[in-house]
Amino acid sequence: MEVYETLPIVPLRDVVVFPHMMMPFVIGRPSSTRALEHALLKDKRIFLAAQHDASIDDPRPDDVYTMGCVANVVQSLKLPDGNIKVLVEGVDRARAVEWKEDKGFYRVVVKVLAKQKETAGDVEGTMGRVVSLFEQYVKLSNNLHYDAMIAAVRVDDPGKLADTIAAHLLVGVDEKQNLLEIISPLERLNRIAGILEIEVDKLQVDRRIQSRVKKQMEKAQKEYYLNEKMKAIQKELGRKDEKGNEIDELKKKIEQAKMPKDVEEKAVQELKRLEAMPPMSAEATVSRNYLDWLIAVPWYKKTRENRDLKHAESVLHEDHYGLEKIKDRILEFLAVRSLVKKPKATILTFSGPPGVGKTSLAKSIARAMNRKFVRLSLGGVRDEAEIRGHRRTYIGAFPGQIIQMMKKAGTQNPVFLLDEVDKMSMDFRGDPSAALLEVLDPEQNNAFLDHYLDVEYDLSHVMFICTANVLHTIPQALRDRMEVLQLAGYTEAEKIEIAKRFLAPKAVEGTGLTADNIIVTDDAIQTIIQRYTREAGVRNLEREIASICRKVARKVVAEGKSFKEEINSGKVTEYLGVPRFRPSMAEEQNEVGVATGLAWTEVGGELLVSEATLMAGKGKLTLTGKLGDVMQESAQAALSYVRSKVQELGLAEDFHSKIDIHVHVPEGAIPKDGPSAGITMATTLVSALTKIAVRRDVAMTGEITLRGKVLPIGGVKEKVLAAHRAGVTNIILPRDNEKDLADIPKNVLDALDLHLVSTMDEVLKIALAEPLPARIPAAPVVPEVTDAGDTRTH
Repeated sequence: MEVYETLPIVPLRDVVVFPHMMMPFVIGRPSSTRALEHALLKDKRIFLAAQHDASIDDPRPDDVYTMGCVANVVQSLKLPDGNIKVLVEGVDRARAVEWKEDKGFYRVVVKVLAKQKETAGDVEGTMGRVVSLFEQYVKLSNNLHYDAMIAAVRVDDPGKLADTIAAHLLVGVDEKQNLLEIISPLERLNRIAGILEIEVDKLQVDRRIQSRVKKQMEKAQKEYYLNEKMKAIQKELGRKDEKGNEIDELKKKIEQAKMPKDVEEKAVQELKRLEAMPPMSAEATVSRNYLDWLIAVPWYKKTRENRDLKHAESVLHEDHYGLEKIKDRILEFLAVRSLVKKPKATILTFSGPPGVGKTSLAKSIARAMNRKFVRLSLGGVRDEAEIRGHRRTYIGAFPGQIIQMMKKAGTQNPVFLLDEVDKMSMDFRGDPSAALLEVLDPEQNNAFLDHYLDVEYDLSHVMFICTANVLHTIPQALRDRMEVLQLAGYTEAEKIEIAKRFLAPKAVEGTGLTADNIIVTDDAIQTIIQRYTREAGVRNLEREIASICRKVARKVVAEGKSFKEEINSGKVTEYLGVPRFRPSMAEEQNEVGVATGLAWTEVGGELLVSEATLMAGKGKLTLTGKLGDVMQESAQAALSYVRSKVQELGLAEDFHSKIDIHVHVPEGAIPKDGPSAGITMATTLVSALTKIAVRRDVAMTGEITLRGKVLPIGGVKEKVLAAHRAGVTNIILPRDNEKDLADIPKNVLDALDLHLVSTMDEVLKIALAEPLPARIPAAPVVPEVTDAGDTRTH
């Protein structure tokens, strides 16, 4: 006979109630509270069913399992916070058939499921097996009371036994709900037996692990106790176990270094070798030093990079005046780093004359990016081991300078300056520039191998910056890995600004003076630049300002701190003595056979005067002034051009056979070379042969061909700045060099007249003070008849 009842329902979170089970729980939801109150007013019977999802606060009929348990409310207690603590006893399984919404709660029509009686013959055997498994489960579990549980399962009814054990199993809600929904006691017992077997296996594994851990802990505690006792005994005897302490300390440091796995394995292996060595042996010292280096090198630590472009821009402007192109390139580099998580490494190389700020610019980049800065000077380095280190087989072996500097930086991502990279040399010990190929190649430097460490080290996070005065001494393979940024010399206006903003305040502070003791005027700085220095950078300018400050400091000490001096142009001469240079190096008057050329040097541009003189002779060309092969060939090409143009220049056809020509380039002790003096020498020869003076306010540079073409040359910016410094106002440049004028400051271009030429004829029109004489007509060809009757022409 089927039994139906209408009961208030209380949905349960994470709990399944079984028949024959006493279960306490707290009711807090308003709907559940009303349902309980309704039950208490009637027969204290209530329907309990678990929710599918415990996180739902207001469950609907679809959110609750249909199979539940009819229970009697045994006890209820209202708590101070408004919740109700309830003790219920499960009675029968029941299935919800229909839901009815009442005043703020649900009532359900449930079909009460009658208890089934098992008649199968193997029920008792199954019950015995389940009880046995449950006893094992209770013994292994720490959460169940053994005596109480064993007493609870001493029942004859298979259904009651199954429900009692199911209620005490520590399994999930879904598993318990499945057991609740199995009506047959035998089937339920078999299911419980399967669950118990799995849970017993799990608990046995846990117990074994726990036992093993306990043994290890006991062993460790025993070792610790004995070690401490040994230390106490040795201390009492006045001895010290230094080696043991050192090994422990090294072990701890290796763990803290967070090395890559292969490196850590090597370190641990070396530590074991060290442990087995006598502490005073030479090999132990080598091994200990090796471990110290492995630990000291930064394997994981990085500084947090500042990628704020505005901050970087303000730092660069704060530290350097001008250099706009360089600053823009650095800001572009930072912009890419802020957009790309793992940007490709860039090797920047600053090339330019001394004193233009290459090294200090690298320091500014490190400050702008908030990175550590390390500097390695490569000037004079000639041993490959300086870069890669020596192998440990050598006595006194050390890692290379790269690893040493990384240790000094203490982080994986410093700004690493390789200074004077153009001044490395090589000998029988190897070529250091070849070793640098691996360091400066972004594709390879993530696995840089130092001979001493003998493990791969990642340099890909390092920002390498190189500096050089010239590029032609750097091997081509190494130069190919660099992005070269040229830093030309400063203009006079830039030098004045640099002196006012940086050099003068630094010199005043460095000599202990204050702004109340000395004032350096713009006129004084200009006088120092023009008459006491001749350089592309500002090093000598800084020295001269510091020299004046020292002399003023002496007066302050002698006359008291209230002494004040304003340094003007006159005071500069008083403090620094006789001027070393004339304000302008240009010629003072137009001269025959003298032309002003422009030359490039490692320290910037220079004016180069070319002289020619004629003597009676037989056509010999003499070249002096320590000229290189290319420059001598340029002079010969210039003479050949002049000889081919005798008619246009108004010269006699056979002029060269009656005279000797001597071309000299002053400052004879200084080596000179290159093709850019070609048009200067040609102009000098034409002036000397035609007796027409060359304009003193014209300087020129360009390569000449035999046909009189003017070819492009290099170093345009440095040469133009040199002419501007020297007071030359007209400059002749090859037309193909027009593109290079973009690099020259506007204020310099505005002060100069630039003449772009393609042929030598254009050069002579501009450079000569007077026009060339009228063209001499060619001599007529007179036929000559010989005795034999044949005709020849001259």
